[in-house]
Amino acid sequence: MILTQILQPECLKVPLESKNKENAIAELVNLLDENGLLLNKDTAMDAVLKREKTRSTGIGSGIAIPHGKCDAVKELAMAIGLAKDTIDFQSVDGKPVKIIILLVSPDNQTGPHIQALAKISQLMLDNDFKEKLENAKSAEDAYEMLRKKEND
Repeated sequence: MILTQILQPECLKVPLESKNKENAIAELVNLLDENGLLLNKDTAMDAVLKREKTRSTGIGSGIAIPHGKCDAVKELAMAIGLAKDTIDFQSVDGKPVKIIILLVSPDNQTGPHIQALAKISQLMLDNDFKEKLENAKSAEDAYEMLRKKEND
């Protein structure tokens, strides 16, 4: 799976304006909605928050991957936000996050959802790449970093 085939350049926010988990998620859901990727913004937000309540999607190392499955999308949608200051996501390692990658998937499409989660996790294991991404100066820079990394 190639994430830049899913992620639209307009669906990156650098920096996020939010200071807490729920607002950061809402900011990214709004970004998907503003770019015409959601059929229903409220349904998407509810699905992501419902998943978040079962277990935090703060996976550690400064990364969170909030995600949800619902009928608010026809296909997998993705948004990325880079926090100016860290955000408490109740991560598994107890550390705050800077990189937030939101995924919203249709209920009936498990494969692409799982593949995207796996690809994101794989990319974020590269500490040099993760650090460069955290320090991106703009959404365009972040998108270009991701595109180049996937083409390597």
